Amino acid sequence: MTKANAISGILFDKDGTLLDYAKSWVPVNYELARIAAMGDEELARRLLVAGGMDPDTGHVAPDTLLAAGNTVEIAEGMVAAGSPIAVSELSVLFDGLFAQSASMAVAVTDLAGFFAALHAKGYRLGVASSDNEQSIRQTASRFGFEQYLDYVAGYDSGYGVKPEPGMVLGFCAATGLDPHEIAVVGDNNHDLHMGRTAGAGLTVAVLTGTGSRQSLSAASDYCLNDITELPTLLPDGGAPRRAAA
Repeated sequence: MTKANAISGILFDKDGTLLDYAKSWVPVNYELARIAAMGDEELARRLLVAGGMDPDTGHVAPDTLLAAGNTVEIAEGMVAAGSPIAVSELSVLFDGLFAQSASMAVAVTDLAGFFAALHAKGYRLGVASSDNEQSIRQTASRFGFEQYLDYVAGYDSGYGVKPEPGMVLGFCAATGLDPHEIAVVGDNNHDLHMGRTAGAGLTVAVLTGTGSRQSLSAASDYCLNDITELPTLLPDGGAPRRAAA
């Protein structure tokens, strides 16, 4: 049996994996920097650079703060780079911005149909993101796949943060699956290292985020153009559904 044939659950990252990162988050990053700089345009540019984004092109480098950080980490980075706002206040402002951004997000495919097809095959499904849990749930509701989710974890859900293994282990606890029965799918090394640390059966990288084949190859079993290629890796008949613990 191959590792793919043992998979019964799939844990997805959100931004850059289910959502096209450049289309969904580059505009948010500009607003994030404006907020952190309190409207100072020159400071906002410096903050974007500190976060890993070119303020002129909008390109975000792989595994940088804006590519992989959670709300608190981004706030801390912005303060360290010169934002005059306290980390605690900035975190609240960022969480509010990220929750609002769900209405502007661009999905990489028909997520309702994609999740429905995997659910019909018997897979347990979850989303683990460095965004806050409210934003994840709003995104799932907007794109119509919330009913197919067995598990949702944000940086604030109590499972720890990426690349720690807690979100994967939480998915195991919620579904009754063992780590080797789970595929972790993401667009950056925080996702993949989280999966490897937890003992996930598969780590699958996608190129709809900030990573490249070169940056993601070491920590991934497969590197796909996007999530629509995922079903071709898995058993055509689907994995057996197991009762949650």
